[in-house]
Amino acid sequence: MAGEFSADEIMTIAAARALRDGQTCFVGIGLPSTAANLARITHAPNLVLIYESGTIGAKPDRLPLSIGDGILAQTADTVVSVPEVFNYWLQPGRVDVGFLGAAQVDRFGNINTTVVGEDYRHPKVRLPGAGGAPEIAASARQGIIMVRHSRRTLVERVDFVTSVGFGGGPGDRQRLGLTGAGPRLLITDLGILEPDPTSCELILTHLHPNATLEQVREATGWPLKVAPDLTRTPPPTAEELAALRGLERTR
Repeated sequence: MAGEFSADEIMTIAAARALRDGQTCFVGIGLPSTAANLARITHAPNLVLIYESGTIGAKPDRLPLSIGDGILAQTADTVVSVPEVFNYWLQPGRVDVGFLGAAQVDRFGNINTTVVGEDYRHPKVRLPGAGGAPEIAASARQGIIMVRHSRRTLVERVDFVTSVGFGGGPGDRQRLGLTGAGPRLLITDLGILEPDPTSCELILTHLHPNATLEQVREATGWPLKVAPDLTRTPPPTAEELAALRGLERTR
């Protein structure tokens, strides 16, 4: 077990642990990219990272600044066109994990990265938009979402559905023709939420070290349900922390 660590560090390490060696992972920039690259340099050396720019099998020796960072193309097994990534890799189900961030995520795992506010034409905040996230959420075999835990981010209902999780509940993904299984994990700096197999609502299954159940409930924008076998996330090891901090020094 390691010594001192931050909430962001345990979140990133927990996300990295969720990836398995040999999986194909469609990665977003930011926290998902950090977690995926941490997994690749620790326990999952054969993790295949795909970025939206068309790089397949990227092995950057530093954290990329964007999906267009040259380090991704320089270290990739191959580089293909953006349409090929989506048409021949993602949509046919060749991507095991879609790794996404969010500005808002609701209790059914729907993601908003478009606007905050009730009026689309006059929002309180206009966000970067969709990018490839809707297709990733629709077609990846499973999804992992990473966000910092607050009532502003974990809301009962997103202001705009950019990327569908489970829609309004059971059966919605099938009704919409979405081929992927939807979000498997919502990993935050306080804990891990997973969809209830019956209701599809996200419930708390893991509590991170140093977080309390009261703290998580207070930071969640809906009446949070808790798994009967709620467990503590194992603290980071010294090796995991050293690898993560080494990566972050490359920014």
